[in-house]
Amino acid sequence: MRLRFFAAAAFTLALTACLGGGHTPDHLLTLTPAETRPVAQPRNAGPHEAVTVVTPTVPQALRTTRIPVYVNETTVQYLKDADWVENPGPLFGRLLGETIAARTGRVVLDPSQYSQDPGTRLTGQLLRFGLDPAAMQVVVTYDAAMARGNAGAVTTNRFEARVPVAAATPAAVAPALNQAANQVADQVAAWLGS
Repeated sequence: MRLRFFAAAAFTLALTACLGGGHTPDHLLTLTPAETRPVAQPRNAGPHEAVTVVTPTVPQALRTTRIPVYVNETTVQYLKDADWVENPGPLFGRLLGETIAARTGRVVLDPSQYSQDPGTRLTGQLLRFGLDPAAMQVVVTYDAAMARGNAGAVTTNRFEARVPVAAATPAAVAPALNQAANQVADQVAAWLGS
């Protein structure tokens, strides 16, 4: 009898988890590019002409769907009731790829799409992607590394954008982070195009 009870309880818990029985946020946040590629306009790339955008690596503070609040240089908290649909690395990587394609007209690939010729390879680390409460600004900092073709040379650059916010709330912080992420993506696209 006890075995049946425990089996039924385990089944109920598993079913509840599948149906979202735990705490689920009211809404999830995402990033949207300010500029996108036109639909139904194919692009071609010759040898070494494509750009491959690798998903940025992130420090431990960003390996979450929560928005960090950089209290000071040694303390990070998280903004209450603010959750991304996934961690910021892949979100920013896709926004970066879309922006580069829209702004430069180049063929942009995901690492899973190229076979032999990744062309210009863009890698990097998303260092900061959150709220600076002392300045009441969001901050996005991206360290980029660009390797062109098979030459072996690598060029690095750091990009940052800050956007003021009126309040430390998801409604104020999320759009500001989207704006700052787009500003950084524009900077990277201009750098790649130079």
